Amino acid sequence: MKKNRALEILKNISKVLVTLGALYWVIRNIRNNKDISLEELENELMNCDWTILFLAFCAYAASQLMASWRLNSFFKVIKLNLTERYNFRLYQLGLLYNFFLPGGIGGDGYKIYFLKKEHHVRGRKILSAVFFDRLSGLWALCIITCALIIFMPRLAIPNYITISAALLGTLSYYFILHTYFKDFSKKFFITHIKALGVQGFQVLSAILILYSLDFQDKFSPYLLLFLVSSLVSIVPSIGGGAGLRELVMMYGAMYLKIDIHSALLLSIFFYVISLLMASSGIYYVIRPERLGAKKLPSVAEVEEEIVKEKEDYD
Repeated sequence: MKKNRALEILKNISKVLVTLGALYWVIRNIRNNKDISLEELENELMNCDWTILFLAFCAYAASQLMASWRLNSFFKVIKLNLTERYNFRLYQLGLLYNFFLPGGIGGDGYKIYFLKKEHHVRGRKILSAVFFDRLSGLWALCIITCALIIFMPRLAIPNYITISAALLGTLSYYFILHTYFKDFSKKFFITHIKALGVQGFQVLSAILILYSLDFQDKFSPYLLLFLVSSLVSIVPSIGGGAGLRELVMMYGAMYLKIDIHSALLLSIFFYVISLLMASSGIYYVIRPERLGAKKLPSVAEVEEEIVKEKEDYD
């Protein structure tokens, strides 16, 4: 128990260090880089179109509605039948905890524990549904990234390589799913169309953010960086990848020789939009009865259960 607790503490410390290190590196480079003007960043920030930014928020909110719908499709595979409204409420709570929990459980871990406790479903079944939901999102992210690479001749990547990688990756992914996880493969097409919809709405949100900045350049390199920066959510950190996204956008903009200010503002505005959306989960912390519970489990309670399950598994 003590060993696992110490490991969890080390994980938490490493997440904080990764986030603070990334933020420090971004701020340091902004101050020292001659291509980045704080005054220009401030001017663009003050002169943006807030109406279009609101539409960007709406597009992101639509992506989260679709993401919740996609996750519920995976829940139905394991015979966990939740209404779409209830599932979205729980999804909002998960978004909140993904941002604000400094611990190692995150929003997904919290949802798994909550559903296991309130709906008496095996934790491993719920974990498998959440895992394949995340995997479908990663697949969609890769497919749209490949599509953008095709429209970027400056990268000098032959189209046949990009298209072949997308096709072979998809076929291999489906083959493994169909061979070893047949129940989940039965809903492959519908869940992965939803996954493309999620990423599509997020790309639309990014486009609207750029429009709000009176953007006049080509969209493809900025959107490519935006999608690549989305992968940093895989890196253990706090605050939904704060600092890491900006780091990717800044160095990516330098490499592709595009406007660093627009790239940074795209990342910052998208972060704020996702933070606002995640904050909607606070309502269910205050009103847990809306999730059918007298009170929500504490973070310590969830972490203790996870540690216990790991010990039982070992």
